[in-house]
Amino acid sequence: MPKAVKRKNKTGRQSPRANERRLTTPDLVILSLLAEHPMHGYEVNATLEDRKIRDWAPVSRPQIYYSLDKLTRMGLIRVGADESPAAGPERRVFETTAAGRDRLADALESKHWVDNRVHQPFLIWLALSWQARPRAFRKQLNDRKKLLEGRLAEEHATLEDVLDEVGHPYHEAVWMLQLVIEQIESERRWIDRILSTADKRAPARRPKSFKR
Repeated sequence: MPKAVKRKNKTGRQSPRANERRLTTPDLVILSLLAEHPMHGYEVNATLEDRKIRDWAPVSRPQIYYSLDKLTRMGLIRVGADESPAAGPERRVFETTAAGRDRLADALESKHWVDNRVHQPFLIWLALSWQARPRAFRKQLNDRKKLLEGRLAEEHATLEDVLDEVGHPYHEAVWMLQLVIEQIESERRWIDRILSTADKRAPARRPKSFKR
């Protein structure tokens, strides 16, 4: 018997049906929340808000209900035994299945979590900033510093709340916040250093010529 192959469209991409089976970041976040304890759609959204999960994961309110429906069809979550199937996702309580917990664990072993690079707008701006007017260059850096200081205050406050909730510093939420805080503090120090030497900015002394 010939081996089955995945069907692709004329562009060489996988069909929408194949993409439907792929777990996205919102899917994984929701699976993780439901692995803690069963929740209905409203509680999932409230948890995202309370824990400020949207600061680090793109999960919109419409995506919650899309993911709940998708994960149910895939058999990765299910409606609680005492719930009415006719009720909407706001009222039905969902829980993970054994298959859902396995798929979540499998997804967390993917290498892309540690080697995937994200294009950051600020770094793109920095690469192109040699074309900016001097005043605009300094203004953008000062605006970035102000933004970082605001975020730093928020993250410190969140860290205090999390430490109070979990009761010890050996928790993934604590580690994540500590990493974010250290990254922000490092960038803030870097901006101060760049602002202090911005007047010395100069073009490359030995620019490489393009080969034809």
